[in-house]
Amino acid sequence: MPPFRQAVAAAALALLTCAAPAQAGTAGAAVPAHAAAHARISPAYELPGERVYPEGIAADPRTGDLYAGSYTDGTIFKMTPGRRTATIFLPAGADGRDTANGLKVDRLGRLWVTDSTTGVSVYDTRSRRLLAAFTVEGREPRFVNDVAIAPDGTAYLTDSVRAVVYRVTPAQLAAADDRPGKLEPRFDLKDALAPHEPGAYTLNGIVADPSGRFLLTADMAGGHLYRLDLASGAIGRAALNGGDMRYADGLDLRNGTLWVAHNVTCTVSRWHVAADGTSARLERRVTDDALQFPTTLVRSRGTLYVVRSQFDKGGPLGEGTPQRPFTIAAVRGL
Repeated sequence: MPPFRQAVAAAALALLTCAAPAQAGTAGAAVPAHAAAHARISPAYELPGERVYPEGIAADPRTGDLYAGSYTDGTIFKMTPGRRTATIFLPAGADGRDTANGLKVDRLGRLWVTDSTTGVSVYDTRSRRLLAAFTVEGREPRFVNDVAIAPDGTAYLTDSVRAVVYRVTPAQLAAADDRPGKLEPRFDLKDALAPHEPGAYTLNGIVADPSGRFLLTADMAGGHLYRLDLASGAIGRAALNGGDMRYADGLDLRNGTLWVAHNVTCTVSRWHVAADGTSARLERRVTDDALQFPTTLVRSRGTLYVVRSQFDKGGPLGEGTPQRPFTIAAVRGL
């Protein structure tokens, strides 16, 4: 989910017209003809509010409920199948949170919400009670961005400024008390990343392999996908065939298929990932202004839901007037 502060605003403003991605793969090969797709994009849920600018989304695998967060004030919305308009699950400013980035619901019904400026908070979706919080210590810049949950219940979180991945284990969560815990890096990718502009935001979306062997995380600046081995701690670059991960924001991985939201270009792509996570092949892609600066996505019960942030319409990255109400889109045919 996108780190949009002053450091990236200047670079992104030049591309706020949802420019089409370059028609070349990472090795200069032509994009396959089947990469283009005709998808059906329609509003699925409405988010109440004048300046929502949604950023993250998560699906509860037990109930089918969806949760979305507001980048501008930290409101968390709940969307229930069969109801068009979302309700407020956590109000703006709850527990001192004034922004919301990555969201994830784990198999025990706990909602993880990242706050780019501090860390992550964990809530019980039944009671809405705050269960725990974990923060980044120190005064250095940070941008805690997205979150993935491994099969063993461990949470992994990207930091787009520090180019590290933090870890919160089930034991740390169980031992949490009223005081915030400390987020400790598990993977440091600074030396692994391709050269990029000083101050560029790098790591963004992250997903966990269902087998529990590895994580995949995207470098939105360099356009690469990285494989993080959970057993050995090894960091490797996945080979990409037919495209790249430039502007890659949210990721969703299901049964060897990876969906990617590319924010600046208003693109959603679909990839086939090798079983060992060492390579991925572009299968289909759609670029459409109707995606309205997509920041992330989640697949739930056969439907792909995409966050239409409108960050470029009077939000964190641009001027103008957003289309209201803010919506979560259903994208079919991709």
